[in-house]
This record gives sequence, C-alpha cells and structure tokens, in this order.
Amino acid sequence: MRLNKLTFICSIIFLFFFVITIWWKLIEFSMGCQDHLKRAADANTVQTAKVELRTALAYLQVNNLTEGNSSIIFKLPRNDIGFWYNNLNESLKELESVPDSASQLERSNILMKLRGTILDETDKGTKVTHPSWLQVYPSQFATVGIFIIISLVSCISGILSWAELDESRYAKFERTFKI
Repeated sequence: MRLNKLTFICSIIFLFFFVITIWWKLIEFSMGCQDHLKRAADANTVQTAKVELRTALAYLQVNNLTEGNSSIIFKLPRNDIGFWYNNLNESLKELESVPDSASQLERSNILMKLRGTILDETDKGTKVTHPSWLQVYPSQFATVGIFIIISLVSCISGILSWAELDESRYAKFERTFKI
C-alpha cells in the first residue's frame, strides 16, 4: 500500500521536474535561435538581418544542430536539420553578397526572400520554420519515451493507490456496520 503511494508521489515529482526541463529547453532554443530568426525575418535592413541570422546560426553551430533528422520514428523530410540549416546558411551568404550600391528594390527583394525562407503562415498565424523536436535533438526519442513511461507509472500507481484507499475505506465501513 505504501509502495504505491510512494511510487505515485515520486513519479509525479519526477514528471514535474522532467516537464520543467523540457520547458527550459524550449525557452533556451527560443532565446538562442528562434527569436533571432524571427527578428531576421522582420528586419527592415540587410545589416540587421545579417546580424540576427548570424546569431541564430552561431547558436545552431554551438549546439551541433547542423545535420541529422529530428523525427521521432520516421525520417521525415520536414525534420531534416541539414536541409534547414543549409537554407539558413545560404540565406546569410545572399545577404552578405548584397553590395552597398544595391538599390532599395534589390534589398527589399532579398529581405522578402529571407522572410519567406524563415517564416511559415499557419492557421494560428506566422511561425518560424524549423524541424519539429529540434529543441530536444538529439534526445527526442528518449524524451518522448521517458515522458510516456513516467506518465504510465504515475497513472498506474495513482490508480492502485486510490483503489487501496477505497478498499481500506470499504473494510472500515464493513467493520463499523458489521456487514
């Protein structure tokens, strides 16, 4: 009886810290890369876009997010990190190749192309394009597996604890009323 309660409490605590860790990884990725990509896409000048794109690419390089596939089960093309990273790198090269003498139209066209590369329009609004599960790559499979296992242990131990509690209440009720 106590083992189920202890297991339930420990699994809930572990699940809480696990969720906080994943949440932190999401924030870290957002601050280090995603927000800079958004700023590069929203930039009004080529110089600002270059600075923001360089910052995002530096984060990707430091965190070894330059190749691989972040899919959980199947290697989906939309989760190809190398393709995505190379697109961003080529965009930076294009920005760096814009001469100072370029017309405003040429600069605007490059910035619009960059915006199209970085952002996607969805039903929920505009979002930064990046492979799914990139925030926890290369441990995305382990992340999902651990979450499922902790959730199952929490549910099963919680149900068993509740059943034992309910059973002990029924036994006490029986003794009281001599049923």
